[in-house]
Amino acid sequence: MRSDAFARRAVLALLASTLAYPAVAQSENPRRIGIVGAGNIGGTLGRLWLKAGYEVFFSSRHPDELKALIEELGPKARAGTPAEAIAFGNAVLIAVPYKAYPELGKENAAALKGKVVIDAGNAVKARDGDIYDEVEKNGIGAVSAKYLAGARIVRAFNAANYRIFLKNAGRPEPRMAVPIAGDDPKALDTARTLVSDAGFDPVVVGELDAAKKFAMGSAGFGHELSATELKAKLGVAP
Repeated sequence: MRSDAFARRAVLALLASTLAYPAVAQSENPRRIGIVGAGNIGGTLGRLWLKAGYEVFFSSRHPDELKALIEELGPKARAGTPAEAIAFGNAVLIAVPYKAYPELGKENAAALKGKVVIDAGNAVKARDGDIYDEVEKNGIGAVSAKYLAGARIVRAFNAANYRIFLKNAGRPEPRMAVPIAGDDPKALDTARTLVSDAGFDPVVVGELDAAKKFAMGSAGFGHELSATELKAKLGVAP
């Protein structure tokens, strides 16, 4: 009898330990993204990731203004400050005017260190002023790395207007390709997943410096091409 009771207790203990693992995995949910800037591009991509099953944290300097958006999008969407969004996400999308990068990086330096950052910003002379000249001189990848120091940056979702992403997300094969560039292989893997889950095909163009090939104003900007077509356009090996 004692041996039977011991055996039953052992089986129950094994089952309990086995069932505990999925709960741990769920609590460390990798499908969480923070979005800094809930405007056109941030709002568009956030909706696409919500549709794909992600938890999405939208943010702005005035989070109260996002209340209606969150009520519309449901329980997997939430809103708060940029600092809260950065802390929440396993990856963070930066989608704010480029002139905000220096202050954003300074205010969140510790939180951004080691974080995967999907950098969707573009520098525009009329809006962003002097930092546009810095981008023209040094390349947007280098400038983003300067002001978001320590982050694992991947340039993505900056090569087209948000309306193009909205129009083409999840289109029938061949899907629209999205060029990406970064120095960190694991961050690139994360970006590939995020691009694919949003309904596009990722095309790795190269390291972060290669982002100039699809920066605003370049020949690689503004296309609705398949992966094969985009690789040919940007000179990326098939």
